[in-house]
Amino acid sequence: MDKFKNKKHQSHNALSNFKKDIEPLECKRCGTCCKKGGPCFHIEDKMLIEKGLILIKYLYTIREGELAYDNIKECLIPVTSDLIKIKGQSDSWECIFFDGNDNSCKIYDKRPVECRVLKCWDTREIEQIYFKNRLARKDLVSIIEGLWDLIEDHQSRCSYDKIKHFVKELDGEKKNEAIEGIYDILIYDDSIRELVVKKGKMDPENLDFLFGRPIVATIRMFGLKVKKKDGKYVTTQVHGSRVHGSRLESDED
Repeated sequence: MDKFKNKKHQSHNALSNFKKDIEPLECKRCGTCCKKGGPCFHIEDKMLIEKGLILIKYLYTIREGELAYDNIKECLIPVTSDLIKIKGQSDSWECIFFDGNDNSCKIYDKRPVECRVLKCWDTREIEQIYFKNRLARKDLVSIIEGLWDLIEDHQSRCSYDKIKHFVKELDGEKKNEAIEGIYDILIYDDSIRELVVKKGKMDPENLDFLFGRPIVATIRMFGLKVKKKDGKYVTTQVHGSRVHGSRLESDED
């Protein structure tokens, strides 16, 4: 009889465990996904921006050729086209709309598609859409006369392929030409931002969306650290670069 009760008890425990295993999981609101960074935008999210539900000033663009962390492959890879993302809080990757007080989302009812389909316990749905129908700057601003021309010109003159080429040349015979090339890119990137703010009356907070993050900041991915001081760009060594202490003079007073 005791053996029978024992087996019955074991069977009950096994059934309980089985039920737990097949019960659907749900978000525990731990905030982990929000702390790792904001989502990329897709065509399905276009109306969120066009209707002003998510403002441009809260977005930034990762431009073609820029290194970005791939959440699916879990590594840094150069992107092949624009990635429009939500900015982080201060100097962290934590989504700007994440409320750490109660691990909630400030735009939950208006959140982008990646946030809506993401399930940390089952990533199949987000993997299906992750690389598809990504929203680009052209989808949003190409109809604005003059502005899209500036963005295209900036993309051409400040391309990451050019920067990568010049950085490689720093260790060769064309070092001086490479420094001059990097200098020209830094100057243009800086001046175009200043132009649209001063003459175009653009909100400075929109610049990271329009032109991507400043190259002074992103060039670090190529092993260079650049600071602007007293009208001059100063490069310092990162990852063994041989241009430690190079000074790029500008025409500014």
